[in-house]
Amino acid sequence: MTDNRWTTFKLTASFDTGVRNIYEAWATPAGLESWFLRRAEFCAIAGRQRAPHEFISKEDTYTWYWHGYDDNTVEYGQVLENNGADLIKFTFSGKSIVTVDIQNKYGQTLIELTQENIPQEEDPTRNLYVQCQIGWTFYLANLKSIVEGGKDLRNKRVDLFTSFK
Repeated sequence: MTDNRWTTFKLTASFDTGVRNIYEAWATPAGLESWFLRRAEFCAIAGRQRAPHEFISKEDTYTWYWHGYDDNTVEYGQVLENNGADLIKFTFSGKSIVTVDIQNKYGQTLIELTQENIPQEEDPTRNLYVQCQIGWTFYLANLKSIVEGGKDLRNKRVDLFTSFK
């Protein structure tokens, strides 16, 4: 019997900025690099790489590179949905799906991030449910810090990461 509680989670974060600012942070390569990734490459269906400030589209494929890792550690995926205003859906680790819904409510911009279809792992050290939930919590906090005028909380020093490996 499968325990489905470990295949989906939702996180919510609030931001003191407009929906469009948050949308741009998720929907352009430069936006994603400002708070999340070391490098974000998106290719349109025709195989053309998107420019840094160009908006991504449904069916774009991506290659993401992380701070603290060399170019051999990458995430490949595809944009499943993008309505051009406040909703983005994409494939992610382990063939899971992430949906980012951005709304203005109660005078704040809210993100509801849902990750679903998370594969269950036999090895608890590879538990994507836990790892992704911790990761998204940190990155949403970093996005909040950056868009509200604070510091970039990411550690970009590779030497600090490699000393623990």
